[in-house]
Amino acid sequence: MAQAILSAQDAVRYGEIPSVTVCVMSNRLSFQTKFTYGVGELGTAIPIGLSIFYLLFFLTEVVGLSPTLAGTVLLLGRVWDAINDPVIGWLSDRTQSRWGRRYPWLVLGAVPLGFFCFMQWIVPPLESETSLFIYYVLMAMGGYAAFSVIILPMVAIATELTPDYDERTSIMSVRSAANIIGSVVGLILAQIIFVLVEDTRRQYMILGGVSGIFIVVAIAICVVGTYGQYKPVLQQQSQAPSHSVGFQLRRVFQNRSFRWVMGLYLCSWVGVQVTAAMLPYFVTDWMRLGEQHFTQMAIAVQGSSVALLPFWLWVTKRTSKQLVYFAGAPLALMGVCLLGLVQPNQVGLMYVVGIIIGTGLSTFYLVPFAMLPDVIDEEELRTGERQEGMFISLMVFLQKVGVAIAIFLSGWMLDWAEQISADTRLLVIRLLASALPSLLIVGGLYCVYRYPLTRKAHHRIRLRLERNRKQPQRY
Repeated sequence: MAQAILSAQDAVRYGEIPSVTVCVMSNRLSFQTKFTYGVGELGTAIPIGLSIFYLLFFLTEVVGLSPTLAGTVLLLGRVWDAINDPVIGWLSDRTQSRWGRRYPWLVLGAVPLGFFCFMQWIVPPLESETSLFIYYVLMAMGGYAAFSVIILPMVAIATELTPDYDERTSIMSVRSAANIIGSVVGLILAQIIFVLVEDTRRQYMILGGVSGIFIVVAIAICVVGTYGQYKPVLQQQSQAPSHSVGFQLRRVFQNRSFRWVMGLYLCSWVGVQVTAAMLPYFVTDWMRLGEQHFTQMAIAVQGSSVALLPFWLWVTKRTSKQLVYFAGAPLALMGVCLLGLVQPNQVGLMYVVGIIIGTGLSTFYLVPFAMLPDVIDEEELRTGERQEGMFISLMVFLQKVGVAIAIFLSGWMLDWAEQISADTRLLVIRLLASALPSLLIVGGLYCVYRYPLTRKAHHRIRLRLERNRKQPQRY
């Protein structure tokens, strides 16, 4: 049973205990646990990736909503998370069952999530633009709530499976790889369906149906495959929070380390997802290429991301999470800057730029959520309570709201530019795909610079937690 919190070697390294011969039980996660957890993340990543790359384009070009209304659909859906994300995180922390705090949510949320993943890609037989707008707002609200029910407990499980600094980074790298692979699989699936099916509306309906079925199956595999590793955690969990949602929110925001992680995550992902939302317009309108080039460009970005993840994980284990981000983020920054300079006749350069962006993008997937478990440990030391659900819900919520606001403003700017001239619209597309993400990535670099929890600081936190829990080391 993997119960040891800190290896004795690390404690000796940082001067917490004298150098003696010791033997501590392993905190390593089994291959089955990592693989089946990755399958669950893969299942959620496919519909998320499809939404990032296609939903705004689908609402404007297939459904027929104006860019402003389409952006408003996404904005309202995300703002709805202002209510359900923190509440679901709070309820998840307080859930009491024989299966723990997290697994009941996965079981109950899988089928509703699959249902909404399907329904958001249907074009209903509604005549007025107002009716269509209302329909997609309702689907967005239902879909985002269902995603919260699944994603928040899943990330919490990853933070609870092991207390080891490097194993946590490892499971988060599995999560990151699954997210990237899922988005690539979704793009390939879309490419296949678009080739085999001629009718545009049927293309997206089939795409939604396949992704909805896959997510239900993937979550089932995740639950069955990881529960065995999670069982010991049920007896080792610290006291669950007993305060109100408002009190927990205020206390979480008082954590300085969390504020910097939250800023890092927000800056990184708002920038990346704005670029992703603009990529179809950039490829088809500015580069004057067919839709298949957009899919291939997205695969170039995501494929290079997943290919570089093992390298960045290797670097992390030998240095630190902060240094990995400092190495990767400038590559992504250089890539998005170059993207704005690519000309319509430079198709090969466009793909090279995509690979450069993907190389740095790996660190965006890996670092913020690898930092979060360390922040949760610090909070437990400070308050005596574990609040995984609340921390994760706030990160996910703020990322969703930030992206929704950015995409809403992007849609509004596209509308405004289109009313002026075609050349203005092309300029706005290039600026949104390049200049805005560049500024946000710079903000992320500053947040990492201010983040205080180094590897050494975290090991000291783990030792103090062990002393507080009065669990003796095994010699």
